[in-house]
Amino acid sequence: MHAQPRRSSLAVRIRNAVVGGAAPVAVQSMTNTDTADAAGTARQVAELFLAGSELVRITVNTKEAAAAVPEIRARLSAQCLDVPLIGDFHYNGHVLLREFPGCAEALDKYRINPGNVGKGANHDRNFATMIEVAKEHGKAVRIGVNAGSLDQELLARLMDENARAGAPRTAEEILLEAMVQSACDSAGAAVELGLPADRIVISCKISRVQQLIAVYRLLAARTNHALHLGLTEAGMGTKGIVASSAALAVLLQEGIGDTIRVSLTPRPGEPRTEEVRVAQQILQSLEIRPFLPQVTACPGCGRTTSTLFQELAQGIERFLHERMPVWRRDKPRAAELQVAVMGCVVNGPGESKAAHIGISLPGTGEAPRAPVYVDGEKVATLEGPNLAAEFQRIVEDYVARM
Repeated sequence: MHAQPRRSSLAVRIRNAVVGGAAPVAVQSMTNTDTADAAGTARQVAELFLAGSELVRITVNTKEAAAAVPEIRARLSAQCLDVPLIGDFHYNGHVLLREFPGCAEALDKYRINPGNVGKGANHDRNFATMIEVAKEHGKAVRIGVNAGSLDQELLARLMDENARAGAPRTAEEILLEAMVQSACDSAGAAVELGLPADRIVISCKISRVQQLIAVYRLLAARTNHALHLGLTEAGMGTKGIVASSAALAVLLQEGIGDTIRVSLTPRPGEPRTEEVRVAQQILQSLEIRPFLPQVTACPGCGRTTSTLFQELAQGIERFLHERMPVWRRDKPRAAELQVAVMGCVVNGPGESKAAHIGISLPGTGEAPRAPVYVDGEKVATLEGPNLAAEFQRIVEDYVARM
């Protein structure tokens, strides 16, 4: 079953991207550089954008960071990269956006966390200031609620009300309700202050899978605003990838979500782009959006004692990824390509016929010849030292005809 259409009815334009409405689910990421380092931040933004991140968020936490934002925009423009930039504000966003109008203009969306804009009267005043700046510059706003920095006054009030209720709810239920109320009330306040509803995106992020699913189901039932999904603080490596995939897949399959981010903790010294590739793969695995040709390969068993099929699978996947930037210009449908590299006769021919292009390599004890299938029909039998190159040529020829 394919994912259902998304339910957000309000489309938000953020520079050259559209979020919500009939627009495809967009991939978002965030830099981890010191934003005051304009050269380093622009370099990482470009890296993320070229990897496929359609919106990129940067931290704006100090005067130095705010002052650097126009230079970051200028460096990106010099590379002809029209990247939608999101400014991430906490605690002092109202000050920075007023003191640095160049920053306010260079950004395309402001992320506001209702739990971090002040308390009491200061909360309302600071929030209003940021909304006024967004209105003045024609910018979009994300109301981004996080469980770890939730408005404590709101949470305390809901806890007190719950304690007096005849059938009190659990503390977890009240936490999730507080997150949803904070987001929806803040979005409503922004509209009352004059910000058009079609410039608002909402998120309610939390770090546990089942809680994230529950809070977004609540949120989706109460608002038509575009929703940004993400398991916050997902973690490192396999844990972060699996947890994010488990949470986002459930919600996307239910039609919830307009932008997604996979918040992986990168390994020291490694590029930030892994989170972009994982987000793309989640959307592609659910058949929501194609990004790259997909390779089906068997895991191997006692019938495949040779490593030939593994080496060919890795090689063809690398080849497809390297060629896709070129194909994307003239053959964008290449992103939908399904390639099968199978290791023995048990499932090899069947899976190869089911793919656009498939090869069934010989297993242990089988004849050292590999039939190739294109759109279900056998077109060649490959063998010998040039097998990989010949298979790549068949793929290249197929794309040329698309």
